[in-house]
Amino acid sequence: MAVLERVATLVRANLNDLIDRAEDPEKMLKQVILDMENQLLQVKTQVAISMADQHVLEKKQRELEEKAAEWMRKAELAVDKDQDDLARAALERYQSFTKLAEGYTQQVTDQRLQVETLRNALGKLDQKLAEARAKSDLLMAQHRRARALERASDAQLAMGERSSVASFDRLQHKVVRGEAVSQAKAELVADDVDRRFEALEKDGAVDRLLETLKARRAVR
Repeated sequence: MAVLERVATLVRANLNDLIDRAEDPEKMLKQVILDMENQLLQVKTQVAISMADQHVLEKKQRELEEKAAEWMRKAELAVDKDQDDLARAALERYQSFTKLAEGYTQQVTDQRLQVETLRNALGKLDQKLAEARAKSDLLMAQHRRARALERASDAQLAMGERSSVASFDRLQHKVVRGEAVSQAKAELVADDVDRRFEALEKDGAVDRLLETLKARRAVR
């Protein structure tokens, strides 16, 4: 059956390998799950049909066996009544229905085997579908984390890591240089004050010397 071949292909599928090879693992898993769900529905339908066919065949087999048994009872009755011709006719009917029942016996056996095969396929596919759904949930979470990390990395690259570092270095250099200039200005201001005080002190000393000199000259 084509449906069983398709189910066998899906059941044998290695989900991990499919995920590794897929360009879009999330999309691929969704498609696999959709295929499995469709096949599961088809297999369930086939199981129901096969079980119905089995019941019909079993019912027909029982009817033929009952008819064969009925004709055997008639043959026995004819023998008891010493009616061999009638007994022979009843036995012929008995043989005919017995052969038909035996033919249905083989069909019932084959139908039961098919139902069992479909049920096994249904169970395996259902299990594989549950596995795929579980892996899908896990993969989607991993995929979302990977995309978030990728977006963060892209944003960092867009900002320009080297450019950011260079800007920070320039800013740091500007701050350091500004501090140096301020310190130099402070030192210049301090030097100017010192020079003025030195000049005042020097002028005072000169004035004192001048006064002293004048005093000595006046004494003469």
